[in-house]
Amino acid sequence: MKEKKHIIQSVTPGSIAEELELEAGDAVLAVNDSEIEDIFDYQFLTQDSYIELLVEKKDKEEWLLEIDKDPDEDLGIQFENGLMDEYRSCRNKCVFCFIDQMPPGMRDTLYFKDDDSRLSFLQGNYVTLTNMSDHDIERIIKYHLGPINVSVQTTNPELRCEMLHNRFAGEALKKMEKLYRAGIEMNGQVVLCAGLNDGEELDRTIRDLGRFCPVMQSMSVVPVGLTKYRDGLYPLRPIEKEDAERAIDQIERWQKIFYEKYGFHFVHASDEFYVLAGRTLPEEERYDGYIQLENGVGMLRLLIEEVTEAYKNAKGDLRQREISIATGKLPYPFLRELTDLICEKFPNIRVHMYPVTNYFFGEKITVSGLITGQDLIGQLAGQPLGQELLLPVNMFRSGENVFLDDLTLEDAQRALQVPVNIVKSSGQDFFNAVVGEEKDGEETSWQCYEIR
Repeated sequence: MKEKKHIIQSVTPGSIAEELELEAGDAVLAVNDSEIEDIFDYQFLTQDSYIELLVEKKDKEEWLLEIDKDPDEDLGIQFENGLMDEYRSCRNKCVFCFIDQMPPGMRDTLYFKDDDSRLSFLQGNYVTLTNMSDHDIERIIKYHLGPINVSVQTTNPELRCEMLHNRFAGEALKKMEKLYRAGIEMNGQVVLCAGLNDGEELDRTIRDLGRFCPVMQSMSVVPVGLTKYRDGLYPLRPIEKEDAERAIDQIERWQKIFYEKYGFHFVHASDEFYVLAGRTLPEEERYDGYIQLENGVGMLRLLIEEVTEAYKNAKGDLRQREISIATGKLPYPFLRELTDLICEKFPNIRVHMYPVTNYFFGEKITVSGLITGQDLIGQLAGQPLGQELLLPVNMFRSGENVFLDDLTLEDAQRALQVPVNIVKSSGQDFFNAVVGEEKDGEETSWQCYEIR
């Protein structure tokens, strides 16, 4: 019997697994006599048209199942642990780590630092590579996984060791060279910290990562996020207007170089830089298909384009409606302009727009995804809210109606005495929510800024 057991949580109706009478509680032990390390082994080993699956039933009886199927046909098994292995926590103590800046007393899951390369492929997480062994690199190359998203910060080995507070962090950069030579697609990220990896160091990083083009598809530069909970941490200052202007100038200069050479812009500044600098957002073409969207690169531009398109296609009318919208200070002026645009065709819709100040984490945090229930309720109580309050989905825990501080959607509705409509999707869905025409759409994250 193999040591590692992967417990089945459920099987898909009508699937191969159901036909084989597999059920929740059974355990997969091996495929083709190979032990399964994690989900990638399982997916790779089950691609063939003929496989042998070793299963331990709930009564401990072992079944060896011979399966003929179409190549790449899924068996229809969902496991209790989606990764099929333990999650790897971060070994670094990065000077900019947001989790180190969290207040005490929050739920345990918010303090877990993941640095698991497998989550880069499954969920798009950015990883530092410091947790990866030669075996991990070989498996990525063997399975030709990609893209892998790398939290680079700097290509200066000594500076990277300092910023990640890990003496192996500089050496880990060599793994990118191996991935590049193997043709593994990559994306990079730099969290810009004033006085550390900006200026000439940023130029060096862009130049060094540019060597990996086009295997490295893109890199983003985002400003460090600083909360008020920084006692005893590395002395960092927030990115100011002048810092943002300088970074944009550097990045846009490099974009011209890369575009002339490769036909794409490669390096991108996050939306926050343009807001801090008071500059106009880049045109849509400069985002290279929004490849760095989840890093806050182009979210506002995409929202503007989608709402504008919805506005062009809509036939206005005189419907009467009064609503409210709450968001972070960063996206507020853009949403204000877009709602004013919508109301040009729907003049009897009245919108109360509220930018919520983040007192919980500190006023320097301006994104909507880090607004807590207590700040929302405290600042909207007693304000005119109309028929319903619109909130972006990223204010809530993924898949749940719970804020970061564990207050719930129901708590907010009771305290504010207004129904809450969670806007889950694209600019079209935002348009529909404002005019009161609810329609299902593909989920995107038009203003979803994650904890960095």
